[in-house]
Amino acid sequence: MTLFVVIAALMLIFALACVLIPLVRSGQANVDPATLARRRLKVLDDARANEIISAQEYTSKREVLAQELLSALEPKSVPRSRAAQIAILVVALLLPASAIVLYRILGQPLALDAQAVAALSKPATDSPEAQAADMQQAIAGLAAKLQLKPDDAEGWTLLGRAYKSTERFAEARDALKHASDLQPEQPDTMIEYAEALALASESRHIGGEPRVLLERALKLDPQNQRGLWLLGIGDYQQGKFASAIATWNGLLVLLPKDSEVANSVKQQIAEAQSQLSGTAIPAPAAIGEPAKNSTATKPSATENTTANAVAPKLTVHVVLDAKLKDQLAPGATLFIYAKAVSGPPMPLAIQRLRADQLPITITLDDSMAMMPSMKLSLFPQVVVGARISKSGNAIAQSGDLQTLSKPLPITQKEGIELSIDQVVP
Repeated sequence: MTLFVVIAALMLIFALACVLIPLVRSGQANVDPATLARRRLKVLDDARANEIISAQEYTSKREVLAQELLSALEPKSVPRSRAAQIAILVVALLLPASAIVLYRILGQPLALDAQAVAALSKPATDSPEAQAADMQQAIAGLAAKLQLKPDDAEGWTLLGRAYKSTERFAEARDALKHASDLQPEQPDTMIEYAEALALASESRHIGGEPRVLLERALKLDPQNQRGLWLLGIGDYQQGKFASAIATWNGLLVLLPKDSEVANSVKQQIAEAQSQLSGTAIPAPAAIGEPAKNSTATKPSATENTTANAVAPKLTVHVVLDAKLKDQLAPGATLFIYAKAVSGPPMPLAIQRLRADQLPITITLDDSMAMMPSMKLSLFPQVVVGARISKSGNAIAQSGDLQTLSKPLPITQKEGIELSIDQVVP
């Protein structure tokens, strides 16, 4: 969701609240205004969880909605007269109707796609599979509408972000390339495209064209925080630890002190410094926690054994349910992975195997991370999954066979049993 859409929605909600709250307090309304405010908070929370809005946007908008909730919980005032209530109702109906009509004529109506809003507003009681299906339906609807508006740069950017949040990286790359072509001097779009380009590649490394795009974007906006973060990741991946440290130090001065993001950047700087100096710093159990034994020197063989004993290691045993054995395609690929319960959708650890190796037992650990900032030891809880892909694509596609575990702590000692018993719709 773009910043404009969030602000416009909040302004409309605020305007409606100004005229509707007196009517609701008079006892004539059927819906508790506090309940409505809570629902809007839930929509905002879902938007952040799906990474459609930034942490900064989320914080500012949540404060506004929290104030609205407090207002809704205040004691009821004296009821208005019937004439006043009718007048309020008329204004309340005309205000949003006229705003929507004007926006449909003059604005960017694709940004208000009803299906996308509905998907983000689904109750938390829905199963993960149902929520994923709703999100995919909303994305498909937005993509279809954008075919009729190929010049809508904001719409294509929104579509690319949605694809990226659901791990459809190749489609995210194509959508964001289109958006970047429409506004070639827009650094934020350029950075979004660079990230999607890297994620869609086999190596998942930020080099070549993604790096060129990042450097170009940072020339236009030298203090772009996302751009600096990704550029540092690219340096780290290439073993340029001094350059990564310098880039992340430049990012650190732009962040609020002791914020979660700042703590994460500090951790990455410490890890790069340990690589540069030849010392080993164990990763913390979660983002923001101080690293333990951070002054330890490079461990000996005996110390390595001890360190490995406490590092996150998930033993996973995977089988294919008997009812799906006839759907196992020859040459199919098996992916076994772990991803954060709450956070980016990118796997924290992943193994690629042949499906004909089932049943199989493997171990997932930090050595299988795709990025230094995305590994098991940085998250307290994970979901472990297994998927059989007919195409060999790491991105889930219709017809793939899969299963997911319940949320598990990274300190899990017992083996994890997975039975592939679902078909991706």
